[in-house]
Parts: sequence; structure tokens; C-alpha cells
Amino acid sequence: MVQQEADGLRAAVVAGETSLGIELGSTRIKACLVGPDGSPIAEGSHEWENEYADGVWTYSLDAVHAGLAESYAGLVADVEQRYGVRPTTYGAIGVSAMMHGYLAFDAADGLLVPFRTWRNTSTGPAAAELSELFGYNIPLRWSVAHWYQAVLDDEAHVPEVASLTTLAGYVHRRLTGRSVLGVGDASGMFPVDPATRGYDRRLLDAFDERAATRRAVPKLEELLPEVLVAGQDAGRLTPDGAALLDPTGTLLPGVLLCPPEGDAGTGMVATHSVAPRTGNVSAGTSIFAMVVLEQPLASVHHELDLVTTPAGDLVAMVHCNNGASELGAWAGVLGELATALGSEAGRDDVFAALFRAALDGDADGGGLLAYNYLAGEPITGLDEGRPLVVRTPGSRFTLANFARTQIYGVFGTLALGMRVLAGENVGLDAMFAHGGLFRTEGVAQRFLAAAIDAPVTVGRTAGEGGAWGIALLGSFSRARESQPGLDLATFLGEQVFATAELDTVAPDAEDVAGFAAYLERYDAGLAVERAAVTAL
Repeated sequence: MVQQEADGLRAAVVAGETSLGIELGSTRIKACLVGPDGSPIAEGSHEWENEYADGVWTYSLDAVHAGLAESYAGLVADVEQRYGVRPTTYGAIGVSAMMHGYLAFDAADGLLVPFRTWRNTSTGPAAAELSELFGYNIPLRWSVAHWYQAVLDDEAHVPEVASLTTLAGYVHRRLTGRSVLGVGDASGMFPVDPATRGYDRRLLDAFDERAATRRAVPKLEELLPEVLVAGQDAGRLTPDGAALLDPTGTLLPGVLLCPPEGDAGTGMVATHSVAPRTGNVSAGTSIFAMVVLEQPLASVHHELDLVTTPAGDLVAMVHCNNGASELGAWAGVLGELATALGSEAGRDDVFAALFRAALDGDADGGGLLAYNYLAGEPITGLDEGRPLVVRTPGSRFTLANFARTQIYGVFGTLALGMRVLAGENVGLDAMFAHGGLFRTEGVAQRFLAAAIDAPVTVGRTAGEGGAWGIALLGSFSRARESQPGLDLATFLGEQVFATAELDTVAPDAEDVAGFAAYLERYDAGLAVERAAVTAL
């Protein structure tokens, strides 16, 4: 049976009946290949890190190009090892990446200033002015905030700007020659009208009128990518695009591409969270929760973004700039200690040991506090961050409590934002979690359930993340060619998740009470974090 399955997948690879997804995450560019049933069958990856240069969190476009080629080469090598063939084509390709930020190009498609990622918090005046103008929360990291801040600051490059896009939009344009975005990613550039699945016309007009009082700039709609919804044809792989992915020349042009999406949208797809009253938590360098709404929120909250699913349905998003990076840094230090003691423990072994230890910690973390703020955190009003571990002389300072509070720290700001969402009485039937944080079974999942006081479901593919999600969106575009009326929720429910292996953990009462006590200290201790930013 195993050989028959391998033979079937080999035939699917040769026939181009697979879909390729590539996601440019904060620390890794990952390529994921899925078979005809949507299951992952091969992968490749490339590690990278953002740079902090001249006060800006950025990645160079050279690093983007090199990382794409390396992650694709890794995937091809994996396919060859598993199935003995080298792919020359696919049924569909999809590109996803970190949402938001600022990529500004001139008329010759030249980058005008270094890519400003979602992590930058330098857009306070613009975000505040636009939020008041629109009556709609405009987060610091949104592309329109970056653009308007550049206008307010009279930056030298502003007169030359001919187009704006996101990282996923840029890569897609390099692959197809088309400047388009999936509606979910577009909703992190500028507010989207759920009724039209396009940019909000009333707010576009309001922006143009306000910007004109500052200086002469093109109408914003002329700068933004075209908006597409999931399933639409977003172009075909060009010869130049094929060469960018595969410099060996083996990959053939002509492959269908689905609309490029942000990591929030692909996270929803990868967790089957695209229908109202469903939600998901994605944990990586940043951490965010998405809840698909039945109706608009009653009030504007700075803690909550309004974005959309890849199909264009309204979503409330709690986005925290700081996720698991500080936890990873501590795991690295403990790994160095293990090496110094003569252990051959690898990174995964260290993480597993740290997570297992956390299970033995006190429910409230023993009086310890951990702040994972490597960067600023808009939800708590911080423009910069300073990672901290704080305790009192009476705290129970053990490995177990240290480990537990480091994981609690990943969820701290998220829990503050989820409180606001709960205050809007938003209905939530299911919360799914994905990302590498959830690979160690029964730990982060259990603590997240305590943090949000709701059941949390993790699937077998929890660690696959957005690369799998965008590959599924590619498969959906391909399926829509023969089934034009097929909707995304039905496709996922009937063709991908019908037989999915899921594990659901209900919140434990002791954990819930313990995390609540921790969060109370965490909220009060933000004064210490603010003092650290001022003093250090």
C-alpha cells in the first residue's frame, strides 16, 4: 500500500497535479508541495532574519530572491529523494508572506526605500490621524499608515512613488508580471469593504482629500494593487518568474497562480477557520488571533484590526508584534549550556525539554513575569521593546516556572487583546492553533486554552503553517476552473479537512485561574517594561 501511494504521488508530480505554496515568514521561507487531496507531500525551507538598519526593521530584496531559490531547491531535492522525479510544472502555485509594511516602487519598478516590515512602529502620527478620519482603526504596521507617514514627513522619495505593495504582492509580481493582491492581504494595506470585496471607496476618497492638503500625490487607488478573492485567476508563471524560482531552468512557465495572500489569511485556511464563528491563533515571530465575524464590531478598538478572510469575509484580528522569538532565544542559551555540559541535545530536544518542564510549573507561574518584547507592541502602547524576566524575592524561581512563564509570555499581550474582543460579545465556536510552537503536543495548546478560556484545536498539520495554507489556496483556484461555483469553506470542509486528525483541549479550571492571576501581574508589570524602554 505504501509503494502504491508513492507511485500515485510520483505520477501526480510528473503530471503537474500538485500545488506549490511558498510563504515568506519572519524567520523562514518555506515551500510546501501538496498532492491532489491537499496533503503535504514535500517541503523545502530557507532560514533568514530581519535586519535592523538605520532604525528600520527590513529584509533586502536580494535576500528575498536568494531565499526563494533556496527554499524551492530544497523542495525539489525533497521531491527527488521521496519520489525519484524532478518536478517541471504544477497545477497551481501560491505565494504568501508577512502582511503589512511598506514596499514603494518607482515607475521603472525600482525599490525607493528599504522594505519597512510590519515590525516598524514609526507611523504613530499617521495611524492616529487616519483612524480618526476614517472612524476605523488603522494599525501602525498597515501600508497606508506607512505611506501617509512618508507624506507627512515629506520624505524625498514620495514624488517618485508609482506603486505600493506587500511582500507577497512583490514576489507575485516578479513571478507573473501582475500587480494584484488577495483580499485578505489587501485588507492590511487599506480598509476593505466586505460588500464589494474591494478597497472601501468612501475611505479612499477621504484619504485622497486629506492627503491633498499635505502635498500633491497620486490618488491612492492608482498606487495600490488590484484586489482579487480566493479562487480567481491571478496570472501565469512567466519565463522570468520560473527562472527566479528555479535558476536551473527545469521549471516551465505557464503555471496558474492564485491570488497572493498574507500570513493571516493562509493561517485561516491552514486551520479551516474561514467561516463565521471560527478562529485561529498563529504563533511565530509575531502572534495573532483571527475570529471571523458574523457582523461588524459595535465600536472601534485600537487593539483590534478589521481584515478579511481570503474570500473577503470580515475578520477581527488581535495582532501582537512579539511572539516566540524570545522563547527561542532562551532555548538557544539553554542549548549552549547543554553543549558545555557535554550533551549532544539538538534545538528540538531543548525545546521539548523546556516545554515538558513547563507542565510541572505552578499554574500562575510561581510569581515570575516574562516579557517577550523584542520590538514595540502597539496593543500595550510601546514603541520599543526590552525583553525582560522579572521576579520578586518571594517568587518560586524554578526551571518549571521559568519555562511556563516564558510560554505564558508569548500569550500575554494576545490575551489582553482577546479580552477586548470578548467585550464585543463576538461568537466563537472553535479556535484552532498552528505554528511551530504547537509541535510539542499538549503544552502550548493547553496554555493557550487557559489564556483565552476556550477550547483549542490543533491538527496533525499544525506545524505546516502558512506554506500549506497558500498551497491549498492554489489547489482551490485550480478546482474553481472546473467548478466555478465552488466556495472556499466547502472546498476545505469536503476536500481537505473531512478526514483531518484533530486534537481538542478544553481549558483546565486551575490553569485558567492561574493564567488570570499571571495576566493581572503582567498588566501591572507593564510599567516595568515601559521604564526599561526609557532607561535602556
